[in-house]
Amino acid sequence: MPRVLRLLLAPTLVAACALTRPRDDAPATPSSVAAPRSTAAAVAPALVVFITVDQFRGAYLARYGSVLTGGLKRLLDGGAVFANGFQDHGITETAPGHASTMSGRFPVHTGIIMNSQGVNTREYPLLLGSQGPGAAPFRFQGTTLTDWMVAVDKRTKVLSVSRKDRGAILPIGKSKQQVFWYTPEGEFSTSTWYMDALPEWVNQFNMEGGPRKFAGRRWELLRPANEYPEPDSVPTEGRGTDFVFPHVAPKDSDAAAATFPNYPMMDSLTLAFALRGLNAMQLGTEARTDLLAISLSTLDAVGHRYGPDSREVRDQMLRLDRYLGQFLDSLFKLRDSTRIIITVTGDHGITPFPGVTRYDPNAGARVVSLDLVEQEMAARVKARNIEPAKLFSWEDGVFVVNPAFARSARIDVDSLSDAFASEARKVPGVLRVDRIRDLAKVDTVKDAIARRWLHMFDPERTNVQLVVTLQQWSVWSLANIAMHGSPHDNDANVPVMFWGAPFQIGAFADTVRVVDMAPTLAKVLGVTPLEKLDGRPLLRALR
Repeated sequence: MPRVLRLLLAPTLVAACALTRPRDDAPATPSSVAAPRSTAAAVAPALVVFITVDQFRGAYLARYGSVLTGGLKRLLDGGAVFANGFQDHGITETAPGHASTMSGRFPVHTGIIMNSQGVNTREYPLLLGSQGPGAAPFRFQGTTLTDWMVAVDKRTKVLSVSRKDRGAILPIGKSKQQVFWYTPEGEFSTSTWYMDALPEWVNQFNMEGGPRKFAGRRWELLRPANEYPEPDSVPTEGRGTDFVFPHVAPKDSDAAAATFPNYPMMDSLTLAFALRGLNAMQLGTEARTDLLAISLSTLDAVGHRYGPDSREVRDQMLRLDRYLGQFLDSLFKLRDSTRIIITVTGDHGITPFPGVTRYDPNAGARVVSLDLVEQEMAARVKARNIEPAKLFSWEDGVFVVNPAFARSARIDVDSLSDAFASEARKVPGVLRVDRIRDLAKVDTVKDAIARRWLHMFDPERTNVQLVVTLQQWSVWSLANIAMHGSPHDNDANVPVMFWGAPFQIGAFADTVRVVDMAPTLAKVLGVTPLEKLDGRPLLRALR
C-alpha cells in the first residue's frame, strides 16, 4: 500500500446471444436513425444502457465529429448532447470518475479519491484468472442509480461489464449484481464479492477464446492514410517503440491475450460480451426497467501510449464509432428501441505529451517532480530521529500528514506543511500550492481549481494538508506516457449525452457535470435517490 494511503486511512480519518462479435471490417452503421419519438415517450423505459468511454475528452466531439458515421454519429444526431460536461473534481482518474457516473456524487462523498485507493483487495479474489488481485467496492460509500431502481422494483436486473475491474465495479457501487471484467488470461471474470461461480453464459463466452485468436494479427489503419492529418512519425509516442502503423500483436497466444486491451478490438469484445449477457439475462424484456452498464477502456490505453494528438487515437475513435454502431444495430434487433435509454460520458480527459501537440496550446509544458522536495523534507525529519513514512507522505498532487503521530513526535503540522509548500512553489511548472482548509474560503464559482479540490477532500475530515496544482498542460513525472489526473479542464472535460424518447434532440452549450447524469435518469425513471446528491436533474435535456 502506498504511504499516502496509509496516512489517508489513519484512524483520524474517518452477452452476445446468437449474434457474432462485431467485426472489425464490417461496414459502418448508418447514422440516419434518430432517437425514437411518438407515444413511446409515455411508456416506461425497459432498458437503460449507461456507456462510459475511458479517457473520452469533450473536445473529441468537435475534433472527430465530421468523420463519424456509426454509433457515436447516431447518438450525436439523435440525442441531447452536452460537449461542456465535466468530471468536476481534482484527481481526474478512472476510479473517481467511474464512481461519480451513476452515484450523482463527487469523490468527497463516494470515498473513491484515486486509482490507488480504488477497488483492489486480496479479501475478494477472482473466480477466474490468477494474474492480478481481487477486487470489490469495499471503499465505496453510499448508493447509486442501481440501488434506487432496485428499491422501487426488486425484480430489476443489472449487468455491468468492462475491461477494467474499477470500470465495471464502481458505477454500480456496493450492490451485488452481475459485474464482470477482463483478465490478463483473456477471459471475463468477477470476484467473490459478487458470486461463488461464474454463470454458464460467461464460461461459454470465455471458451470461444477470441483474444488468443488475435495472436500475430495487425492493427491497420481503418481508412486511407491520407485521411489522417496526424503524423505517424512521432518517436515520443509508444515510449519510442512501435509508434508507426501497423501495430502487430504478439505471436504467442497468451501474450496476445494479455496485451489485447491495448488494441481497439478490446472494445468490440466488451460490447459483444455485453450483448451476450443482455440476451442470457433477458434484460429489457419484462414490465420493469433493467440496467446495462458498459465501460469501454481502449481509448485510455491508446491515449496513454500514443497521446491524444496521435494518428492512433483518431483511428481508435473511428473504430469506437463503428463498434458502437454495430452494437446499436444488434441491440435494436433484440429490443424495442422506443423503450431504450442510452447515455454516454467519459471518466476523465487527457493531457498531451509536453512539447508534442497538434491541437492544444501547450507551449511551455513540462514534466514536473517534487521528489527532491520530499527527500529534503524526509532528511530534516530523520535528523530528529523521526521516521518520515509515519509522519507524512507525498503522492503527486497531495501532501498528507498523520496528525496523531505528529503530536506524539512534537511536530507542528502547520510548520511542516508550510515548509513543504514553500519549497514546492519554487519548482518550475508548479502553478499553486493550497491548504485544503483555505480553499473553503474562496469563491468556488470563479475558482474552478479550488472547487474541484474541495470535491475531493472535506477539510473537516481529511488528513490531506496541501494540494499542488501544476500549470495547465504540465504533468507529474510518472511513466513515459501521456497523462491525466489534474483539475484543469483538459483532464476534467468529458461529453454528457442522452438518447431516447424522454430527451430532446440537440447540442447544448450549457456547462454540466457528470454527477448530474444519475439524478436526470432518476427523474426520467421515476425513482428516488436514497441520499442527498451533488448533482441535479438536467431539465434542459428533457422533452
